[in-house]
Amino acid sequence: MPTIVLVHGAFADSSSWNGVIAHLKGRGYPVIAVANPLRGVHKDAAYVRSVVDTVSGPVVMAAHSYGGSVMTEAADGASNVKALV
Repeated sequence: MPTIVLVHGAFADSSSWNGVIAHLKGRGYPVIAVANPLRGVHKDAAYVRSVVDTVSGPVVMAAHSYGGSVMTEAADGASNVKALV
């Protein structure tokens, strides 16, 4: 199963994914909710990418709002990222 990496938007934090995390873990998915630092798209994407780079298997990334821009940049060129949501 792929690891699901969740990226929150602005005006939120990673706890905003708690319900989603519980649902996905209940179905057996490994999940990481990245604490997006909210310092600008490029800095945030670099941080998120550093987390994605630690995952050894396939990754599916999902994001909300501003997190979508961060996720898209972070995933660019990451060979383990299989899908963006």
